[in-house]
Amino acid sequence: MNHAQLTALGRALRLLGEHGEALTADTPDAKLHEVRGDLRRALDLLEESVTGAAPATRCPEHPNGPVDESAPDRCLLCETRRRVARRTDLYGPSYGPPVGEPPASSPAPSRYGTREERPQPQQRWLPELWNGREWQLCGTPRRDRREAEQFIAAERRGPRAAMAYRLVHEFTDYEVVRVWGTPVRVDIEPLGNV
Repeated sequence: MNHAQLTALGRALRLLGEHGEALTADTPDAKLHEVRGDLRRALDLLEESVTGAAPATRCPEHPNGPVDESAPDRCLLCETRRRVARRTDLYGPSYGPPVGEPPASSPAPSRYGTREERPQPQQRWLPELWNGREWQLCGTPRRDRREAEQFIAAERRGPRAAMAYRLVHEFTDYEVVRVWGTPVRVDIEPLGNV
């Protein structure tokens, strides 16, 4: 709606408001015909200014979204969100109890959360090499131990093999699984800092 349409429609509606205030039980028919003409002009102005389709729902967020007749605002998207929230309130975040079991309810929420709320530990195999002073990661962490050992075997056969390699198992904590070679501390300064 442009500015000219907006002012014309506002003027027509204000005129209708004045007609509404002046109506009484003994208003003559000539005045009612004048009100009808002003009302038609306002409706015509309104039809000219409306460009989009009428909203299918009463939802301000999704006015032309899919319709659900059973929803209070007729919006299928918002009603689906509300249904999921109700299910979560009843059954928890898993959307429902296992078949044949009632929903579990705890007396009070735990300060530290439940086991299902924490992420599961990830098991990885970390190939590391001895660089002369410390162990450093020498390849990408692997999910498979055999694949990590094959990677270390290929590194040991390479032209620039390190003095020692090790395989570290990471599963919530770290555990050295196997060591290849002997790590010897090497002073980085020539002649031992003399």
